[in-house]
Amino acid sequence: MQTLLPEGWKAPIGYANGIAAPVGARIVFLAGQVGWNAQQEFESVDLVPQFEQALKNVLAVLAEAGGRPEHICRITAFCCDKPGYLAVRKQLGGVWRALMGTHYPAMSMIFVSDLLDHPGKIELEATAAIPAA
Repeated sequence: MQTLLPEGWKAPIGYANGIAAPVGARIVFLAGQVGWNAQQEFESVDLVPQFEQALKNVLAVLAEAGGRPEHICRITAFCCDKPGYLAVRKQLGGVWRALMGTHYPAMSMIFVSDLLDHPGKIELEATAAIPAA
């Protein structure tokens, strides 16, 4: 994959402005994943553990298609606690690096009033491009 950064633009921190996938890649669309376990039970009401579980869920679904973290091209995050998110950004970064390394796809963070699954605080949906063998 190719990270897209127009000439003269300052590099973004924690995301890419764009990703170009290779021709012939298998495109995988991942539904929004919240911070519950495989039995659809929330083990925490706190944002950081929910984010970690949601990201693990994204990676588990991606693995079913033969994908790895570096194949993710795009993630959209929906969060219903902006002050809480801003307060724990450093911890979220640590979770990100532990699961994703230094791979930063094109990302959007959208703050919403609520999520369908209570007491969910964050939901992550993604698109991945798995290179042809």
